[in-house]
Amino acid sequence: MNIDRRKLLAAGAGGALSLAVPGISFASSRPQLTHGIQAGDVTADSAVVWTRADRAGEMIVEVADRPDFNGARTIRGPRLNERHDFTGKVRVKGLEPGSVVHYRVRAEGERSSQDLTGSFTTAPDAPQDIRFQWSGDLAGQGWGINPDQGGYRIFQTMAETQPDFFICSGDFNYADGPLTDTVTLPDGTTWRNTVTEEKRKVAETLDEYRGQYKYNLIDDNLRAYLANVPMINQWDDHEVVNNWYPGEILDLPAYTEKNVDVLATRARQAFGEYTPSSLDCDGEGRIYRRIAYGPLLDVFVLDMRTFKDANDANGEPTGQILGQTQLSWLKRELRRSKATWKVIAADLPIGLIVPDGSAAQEGIAQGEDGSPLGREAEIADLLSYAKRKGVKNMVWLTADVHYTAAHHYSPDRAAFGDFDPFWEFVSGPLNAGGFGPNKLDGTFGPEAVFVKAPPTANTSPAGGYQFYGEVNIDAETEAFEVSLNDLDGNTLFTQTIEPAA
Repeated sequence: MNIDRRKLLAAGAGGALSLAVPGISFASSRPQLTHGIQAGDVTADSAVVWTRADRAGEMIVEVADRPDFNGARTIRGPRLNERHDFTGKVRVKGLEPGSVVHYRVRAEGERSSQDLTGSFTTAPDAPQDIRFQWSGDLAGQGWGINPDQGGYRIFQTMAETQPDFFICSGDFNYADGPLTDTVTLPDGTTWRNTVTEEKRKVAETLDEYRGQYKYNLIDDNLRAYLANVPMINQWDDHEVVNNWYPGEILDLPAYTEKNVDVLATRARQAFGEYTPSSLDCDGEGRIYRRIAYGPLLDVFVLDMRTFKDANDANGEPTGQILGQTQLSWLKRELRRSKATWKVIAADLPIGLIVPDGSAAQEGIAQGEDGSPLGREAEIADLLSYAKRKGVKNMVWLTADVHYTAAHHYSPDRAAFGDFDPFWEFVSGPLNAGGFGPNKLDGTFGPEAVFVKAPPTANTSPAGGYQFYGEVNIDAETEAFEVSLNDLDGNTLFTQTIEPAA
């Protein structure tokens, strides 16, 4: 959008850079907002605003079209209480489309907390340039906030291009990934982690799952980014436990609670409490949803975990990754969409083979190049439906595999040919071990047009193999330009897609 927000992004969240870190006590009786402020699920006239305090109080949000908050409107939010770990969020309504909204948040009790300020841009109601980013995987494989590396500095890089919003493709934390104070790198140097109590073991209790989000939000770069770049959150596996599926019983010595359904329930509550998503805010109670972002863009956020079937060979005639209810919803919403571009925000890639041990498959692809089997059957059904109903301009964005790639899918190369060609772009990790590349399954005819992966498995973020993707939609031509970028903002690959008629 043609609005200069560089100074806002550089400034961060007002007082956010001096926020409290869990474990530090305050002599003052003034409430503290401990983990910054965030906005999320922004539409043309509304947004969800989030914060957390260190004690009970009422969440107060002010919004204005001026940074000095002259003429600000006040919204009284929920009571911040112990039941939800003093987190709170409120959907702010009645905003102007295509405009910069300045917001500030405080907690009111016997005294008021210091205000924290941020900004976001609402979706347009007429064609305007759109810029957004996506990635996933934060604090995985033992690589946490390293002060010697500047913390999660990728978010400082990402802020420089002033995106309108950010899609978190999942694994926003690693609840199954404890951290140690130091890690010896292959060259003999030492990686040093900031570590909190909750990050010293796998998360099992609700408070331990909450602690995973708290940990990431002590990073200055991330807090400053989120105060001024609204987020669209989805979850993947590590918010619960690696490669999880409903009904799973763990055989892992690190866990005293073996029932994954119990763990997922606790993790889902923490996800709802600590993200600025509309989950538990608008009464929908689900992670999958459509975010309408003006006439050029609809974002379809998928949940590929809650309804997933068990990880086995994935070779039965049918399988489940979305589930019938979500699949029917997605078909219906795609058919109804009037937006030029339909972005499918997926937490798992389509054609990459992602094993779970020696005999099971974690992802959609089942490892053979033939007709759709297992979970591939739902994707085949969706793609065939989209072709039949004339749904055009679908682009799939994902993370999960810890490297970056551009995949083009075509029926001309596929065992299953009843679909229109489309692109899938992979990015990540944000701050986790680098892996890959994975092999492609030929069922849907994917071609790896671009791949950038580290030379060795679990390469630390110090190696530079951390990635994010960025999309620019041109208001005049409606062209959809994707760039795959590294930790320092260098563009590694660019693909421009022209809209189909």
